[in-house]
Amino acid sequence: MAPPPSSPGPSSQNGRNARVALICGAVFVTMVGAAFAAVPLYRAFCQATGFNGAVRRADAAALQVSNKTVIVRFDTNVRDLAWKFEPVQARQTVHLGEAKLAFFRATNTSDKPLTGRALYNVLPETAGPYFSKLECFCFKNQTLKPGETIEFPVVYTVDPRYAVDRDNASSGQITLSYTFFPAATGARVDSQTPKDGASPLGGRAKARL
Repeated sequence: MAPPPSSPGPSSQNGRNARVALICGAVFVTMVGAAFAAVPLYRAFCQATGFNGAVRRADAAALQVSNKTVIVRFDTNVRDLAWKFEPVQARQTVHLGEAKLAFFRATNTSDKPLTGRALYNVLPETAGPYFSKLECFCFKNQTLKPGETIEFPVVYTVDPRYAVDRDNASSGQITLSYTFFPAATGARVDSQTPKDGASPLGGRAKARL
């Protein structure tokens, strides 16, 4: 008579449990990493495509400037940062394809240096694929000394194809909105600011990209 099959010993069972725990841990780490990676990837996708009202970053304006115009309005907000932030101009009339310069003014109302970072979008959201920035203070952290006021320049353009898009044909206005938030701890003023106080767009140090 054949002996009954032997049951797995404690060491074999412990080995299987260890393998299961290892697999579960690896899956958990992978899922957490994917979640963190999804945020910058989603942001990069939005800025590259103009999806969800995100503004595209461009290296140059359109080759041709249209006779058609659009009114660009400016909206500013501050969240959890002791700054006063406002547009120097309430709105601008822009020819499609034209590189346009606008200014925004920020004042640190606190008694200590504060570093902020601006997030931005446009309305209507369908304008996102056609609205591009060539230069913007929002591309990097900005630090203001106590009581300091700085005017930040923005160079932007609206693609001529905006006028032939059926979703935008009836909209003669675009709103560019900025919100300043506290930047990550340890951020510093951009080291590329010229030592002589001249800004990249001309003028004195009150204008900084």
